[in-house]
Amino acid sequence: MKIVRFAIDGETGYGVLDGASVICLAGHPCSDLKTTGRVFRLADVRLLAPCAPTKIVALGVNYRSHGEEMSHRLPAEPLLFIKPSTAVIGPEDDIVYPASSERVDYEGELAVVIKARARQVAEEDAADYILGYACFNDVTARDLQARDKQWTRSKGFDTFAPIGPCIETELDPGNLALETRLNGEIKQQTSTAELIFPVFKLVSFISNVMTLLPGDVIATGTASGIGPMQPGDTVEVTIEKIGTLRNHVVKP
Repeated sequence: MKIVRFAIDGETGYGVLDGASVICLAGHPCSDLKTTGRVFRLADVRLLAPCAPTKIVALGVNYRSHGEEMSHRLPAEPLLFIKPSTAVIGPEDDIVYPASSERVDYEGELAVVIKARARQVAEEDAADYILGYACFNDVTARDLQARDKQWTRSKGFDTFAPIGPCIETELDPGNLALETRLNGEIKQQTSTAELIFPVFKLVSFISNVMTLLPGDVIATGTASGIGPMQPGDTVEVTIEKIGTLRNHVVKP
């Protein structure tokens, strides 16, 4: 099932994507998947970010290939940082290139969307707390990251957390093909089988650090092939069985 969040005629809601149609849901998908009977054409709605997280917990150096290209030592435990909820944008939205940066990079990733309040979850129970999976772009001001020596500013600008286009609920996250394209050219190509710390391990580890709430997002890390974007560029993150998240880079 592909869950979307959409806007039409001044109202927003959640729905299930069914081909070229969106079947409206009566409530929040984390608690209620009943339909209302209303159906819209996909072409008539604007897709939004498919969830509204209180926080995005992201992973640094969770692919060996990315660690090697950045000359980072591979972590013995998951390396966590947080992106604010105000950074979230949806499919086809603009990534705003901040005036304070001279290099802004794409980082295509698999996102995990949390379904239920998760605290001190065992790894074997992690699947019970996951609503589904989406495409994610961990946009990063690379020069500011190097300058600050920590990642809050470089990862936290408004528009630096594109997510979408949907949440796929019926998916095994263990071996999904992931591809990032810049202006149609393939820049990143990997599989989630290459994650150093896989999805269920991450849910357990993070929930033993902080409580995850319904709609929260775990961004599982990026592979090698990161690189800069410029105003006027289009970046696409495609994940097998989920779809393509497309965004456009603009000047501030």
